[in-house]
Amino acid sequence: MKTIAFVGAGSMAEAIINGLVNGGVCLPEYIKVTNRSSMERLDFLNQAYGVSVTKNKQETVGGASIIILAMKPKDVKAGIESIKDYVDSSQVIISVLAGISSETIRKLFGKELSIVRAMPNTSAAIQRSATALACNSAVTADQLKQAAGLFEAIGTVTHVLEHQLDAVTGLSGSGPAYIYYIAEALEKAAEETGLEKETAKALIAQTLLGAAEMLLTSEKEPAVLRKEVTSPGGTTEAGIEKLEEYKVSEAIASCVKRATERSHELGGIFAKNALKEHT
Repeated sequence: MKTIAFVGAGSMAEAIINGLVNGGVCLPEYIKVTNRSSMERLDFLNQAYGVSVTKNKQETVGGASIIILAMKPKDVKAGIESIKDYVDSSQVIISVLAGISSETIRKLFGKELSIVRAMPNTSAAIQRSATALACNSAVTADQLKQAAGLFEAIGTVTHVLEHQLDAVTGLSGSGPAYIYYIAEALEKAAEETGLEKETAKALIAQTLLGAAEMLLTSEKEPAVLRKEVTSPGGTTEAGIEKLEEYKVSEAIASCVKRATERSHELGGIFAKNALKEHT
């Protein structure tokens, strides 16, 4: 079994570890974790999942088949600086850092490496992430298959081109927050129309779950599914008319576009700062 090293021990690292261990993909003794400063956080991961933890970077990444970069994007320079002397071209680098390109990562390491970029979302914590993968030209088909297998343990995997990852960030990376925002609005409306909060929450959650399952299993387009629920002159049509009156469709499109733009902006800022310090 291949050894997996995590550099960074935050919520995304934990979500992936949870999926790997509890999904039976990797035994905990084959997972090593290190971070910049919090031994308390490392001790927690050790107690919760049985993984190996240490502040010794060489011990963590040396000999690991796969190295997952899971620090905060703003800390990418320091994180890579702490491990680059112990990394070689036989290892696969998987980055879950939003906005940091594979070329920036390569420059920070100062050597040619196989680099896969992954964009999961927070639903990884319950093994329901929608993850997109992109890779540089050094990644082999077998290495990409290995990377996909890791993220299939925490949800679904889609392969995209690297330049599309900003759009993925704006859509599915930030997407859970948009759904929670809608759920908040539905809860508020339900309370205002006479339903108790817990009753409303249960109805909303199951409605979202059912609609998502319909989207996954039906060959019909979303517009067709919507029209099938919308009887002329009925309650759904009355509600849809209000959504159109308030231009909700345009607002959602603007939301995703702006999040995509911000991903690109932040990636540029983080990369510029990291490479400036690096040189």
